Amino acid sequence: MTAGRMTYDLRRLRLHQIIQRISRTNRYQVTPFGLQIARFFSRTYSRLLRTGLAEICDPKPTNTPLRHHFDRLDQAITAHVDQLNLAA
Repeated sequence: MTAGRMTYDLRRLRLHQIIQRISRTNRYQVTPFGLQIARFFSRTYSRLLRTGLAEICDPKPTNTPLRHHFDRLDQAITAHVDQLNLAA
């Protein structure tokens, strides 16, 4: 990671109030809001995305509501691409 990229990322995190700079140092600390954000995303990943993606990507399809809705979404996207004559 370049110094410019690090500066950009730190600035974005600071402007979104996820981190704050410690006075008179080049160090940062996570804000309480930033900790809530991190906790939300880690829980969302572990409870929803990881289990949901495992259910969708299972080589032996199971008959679950999530799989059913995903298959319907896939069919709708395929139909829309076909209608627009786009290459897949």
